[in-house]
Amino acid sequence: MEQLTPRQIVQELDRHIIGQHDAKRAVAIALRNRWRRMQIEPELRQEVMPKNILMIGPTGVGKTEIARRLSTIADAPFIKVEATKFTEVGYVGKEVDSIIRDLTAISFKKLSERRIKENMEKAKKIADEKVLDALMPGSHEDEDDDDLGFMLGGSDIGDPDDDAEDAVTEEDPEDGKSDGSSEKPQESSEQSREDAETREMLRKKLEAGELDDKEIEIRLPSRKVNVEIMSPPGMEDMSEQLQSIFENIEKKRTERVRVKVGEAREQLAKDAAEHMVDRTDLSKQTIEAVENNGIVFIDEIDKICGGGGEKNGPNVSREGVQRDLLPLIEGCSVKTKYGMVKTDHILFITSGAFQVSKPSDLIPELQGRLPIRVELKALTVEDFKKILTEPHASITEQYTALLRTEGVELRFTDDALQSIAEAAFKVNESTENIGARRLQTIMERLVDEISFDAPERKGETVTIDSTYVHEHLGKLVEDEDLSRYIL
Repeated sequence: MEQLTPRQIVQELDRHIIGQHDAKRAVAIALRNRWRRMQIEPELRQEVMPKNILMIGPTGVGKTEIARRLSTIADAPFIKVEATKFTEVGYVGKEVDSIIRDLTAISFKKLSERRIKENMEKAKKIADEKVLDALMPGSHEDEDDDDLGFMLGGSDIGDPDDDAEDAVTEEDPEDGKSDGSSEKPQESSEQSREDAETREMLRKKLEAGELDDKEIEIRLPSRKVNVEIMSPPGMEDMSEQLQSIFENIEKKRTERVRVKVGEAREQLAKDAAEHMVDRTDLSKQTIEAVENNGIVFIDEIDKICGGGGEKNGPNVSREGVQRDLLPLIEGCSVKTKYGMVKTDHILFITSGAFQVSKPSDLIPELQGRLPIRVELKALTVEDFKKILTEPHASITEQYTALLRTEGVELRFTDDALQSIAEAAFKVNESTENIGARRLQTIMERLVDEISFDAPERKGETVTIDSTYVHEHLGKLVEDEDLSRYIL
């Protein structure tokens, strides 16, 4: 974040989202303030609270897209949730505390992957040694098991005295005299030298990838079974404990399998890198990252407003969800399997269309915890035209790349883009306004025939102009009933 100024954050968002400059500025300032807060002295740092944001605007204008791109730019613990998935305590559904649990789990996974990547070079060397042990002539299965168990944290570590016992059993009882004892060290020295030369030759071949397709028999951790424990509301702690028990059992199980060298190196390196990660220290770093840099995006917050004072039917728990969200946004402690997480400095960004309800329909306490409000504007014809071409991986670029795989070159003229933008704007005006999502339905309808016939039109160049757009969309756009059901 030190390298990202608010202006640079807005410029990065501009690469993917057209317009909505006010919302981008608000998000950019909020992100930068996360870094600024961490630079001031600890006593004052605890007093600086995040300025949570409420984004207001119709569907399809970029609210969710801003949040999605924000997670990539921030490189911080981030989660996006829909307010409609949560219910008041006592009703069937997810409780709001699960937001922080999920955010913490995401942060732990992200940090864990980073630590595993850092350890991978050292882990690859360990994996190569294990593979070389299996490739060496006369390698013992028990030795493989003991070494691998030690590397992966298993409890079955071999007894050093076992090697001595094996050496005794291999000796001939009749050779215990002085004549044989003088020859044994010399033979052992020659054998060790031969083994070292063989191992070095195999190492060079292994590093060059010449042995990747050779099959070896080696002991690997058994395939992990993903056990999902369904728990009723209020029993999440018990389900997390059971989940941890099953995971620990799975970690200790190993099995001897026959695999190719390349696959064995990859799997052993991954498991060795995971074993090097200190989970206790990682849990502390996870909680610290969530508490100081966590960002929660709550979408569809307008759907939990009362809207006209209705208090029965499906609205019965809406105000209750707001009351449950309040301590989360205000600042409280939530128990997770990694430890207690304080939500005081987590940044909350909420959004809603507010077509039926109004921001003032939120309970007053919640309104007070969302001090920054930005309104996103409805898209114009010019905005639609820019969306078609300007963002990174634009819609027209995506369709061109898809058809190019069939050998068909797709081209759009400027007047075609203008006609598509006008069609999208007109359909949104006459039917339900779904914003930029309307472009997806119109474009799919427009290239439907080309997509279907593409395998038989290999080598052709198809140019879409305004005439083509009018022929394929004209009737649908003009007829309100048809566009309501088709577009």
